[in-house]
Amino acid sequence: MKTLLELAPLVLFFIAYKLYGIYAGTAVLMLATCVQMATLYAIDKKLSAMHKATLALILIFGALTLLLQDERFIKWKPTVLYAAMALVLGVALWGFRKNFLRMMLGGQLMLPDTVWQRLTAAWVVYSLFMATLNGWVAAYWSTDDWAAFKLWGFVFPLVFIIGQGVYIARYLKDEDEDGTKDNHVPQPVSPPRDAP
Repeated sequence: MKTLLELAPLVLFFIAYKLYGIYAGTAVLMLATCVQMATLYAIDKKLSAMHKATLALILIFGALTLLLQDERFIKWKPTVLYAAMALVLGVALWGFRKNFLRMMLGGQLMLPDTVWQRLTAAWVVYSLFMATLNGWVAAYWSTDDWAAFKLWGFVFPLVFIIGQGVYIARYLKDEDEDGTKDNHVPQPVSPPRDAP
């Protein structure tokens, strides 16, 4: 259910773009994202920092796209979002010794400190990759190709999320092979809900 909710604005943007063009698609994306965030808030009674940042960037870059009639703003929004996320996570981890990923998800997912550090480093690398990839597509491909990339490019976050799940699964086992409880690794409250 939540996966469909996460994908809905992107799918609606693509449909509106194909039928009516980039500006109609941008307006639909802005409206659909507002509805999406209101629904997530109604379900969870809160929005994650990532959801708030995404909403703000979509509204700001979408408004600039519509006001200035310049499609570059909406095309570069993902690059700005991913680059900002990489910068914040990297500076916090390596500059201030704070792990924002753990701060956001630590209540839902309990992992050893080294695993949180590796996950955060993976998020930094992934975010830089996605920022660069979107920037390259936005700069050198047509708007039609960029829109198709946004729809079918969802495979990148999906692979990243699955890879994280495979990596952390071994740290979430509550029993060793001999059937005794593993007291070295705290158990999760619930799986993580958000991923950019």
